Amino acid sequence: MHAARGSTTRRRVLEVRPEAPRWRGDVLAVEEPMEIRLCPFGAQKPVRVAVTMRTPGHDFELAAGFLFTEGILASRDQVRFMSYCTDPELEGEQQYNVVNVFLRPGVALDPERFHRNFYTTSSCGVCGKAALETVHTRGIAPIPMGPLQLEADVVGRLGECLREAQRLFDQTGGLHAAGLFAADGTGQAVREDVGRHNATDKVIGHAFLEGRVPLSGSILVVSGRASFEIVQKAAVAGIPVVVAVSAPSSLACETAQAFGMTLVGFARGDRFNVYTGHERLRASRAEVTAGR
Repeated sequence: MHAARGSTTRRRVLEVRPEAPRWRGDVLAVEEPMEIRLCPFGAQKPVRVAVTMRTPGHDFELAAGFLFTEGILASRDQVRFMSYCTDPELEGEQQYNVVNVFLRPGVALDPERFHRNFYTTSSCGVCGKAALETVHTRGIAPIPMGPLQLEADVVGRLGECLREAQRLFDQTGGLHAAGLFAADGTGQAVREDVGRHNATDKVIGHAFLEGRVPLSGSILVVSGRASFEIVQKAAVAGIPVVVAVSAPSSLACETAQAFGMTLVGFARGDRFNVYTGHERLRASRAEVTAGR
């Protein structure tokens, strides 16, 4: 029986150097498709929900996080169990590229949620206003200000904390990461993937399966930029603060503003930009006039 595919693989590469080219071994991040299927209780066939290109590892968390952040599932209690597909029509490693999510009796499904809307795809025909309105219609409530307060020195080092936890990036140099951190900078969970959205789904899926959503006391930190979709996923999970190592998009800022979230970009050392929700930053470094 074939084993599940690992997160990395080795390849022989030609390294071109000023002194002389040489052959050497290199470690690459694996990228393979993963299909998510829903199996309602008593149904004869599973429902194919989505296919995503991902790095193998924490696949059940990825499936759970995707289904939760896309509004298909609302609670861990709706899931009976999850398994890799054992369809005899699939051969070898392909069986580990299909995840079946078995639902408990009585769980109602909305077929409209089975088709994901890729707002970040170029020329998709959906404007930013329409995308934001769609999130509102899902019933996601704004996040109250709450007790979570941010220290500037903690926010500034979150990017470094995330980077230090990227074990697979150290081997490959080719993976994004998403992490959940407490207000004092303590790491709660970090997940890596070739896609930022997948890494976010994995870490939120981890919390979802543990029954810890909404994550009102957590900060989501992502490598690279913050897109609309990442902020949307954070809003679904009730995460009040999103910190990105790079820049946010304009729609990410509008979404964070609409849902009462704090959005931070360019978190590198002792400098960062607060795009929305500066009120959560303690007064020692937030003595600014709103709008200036």
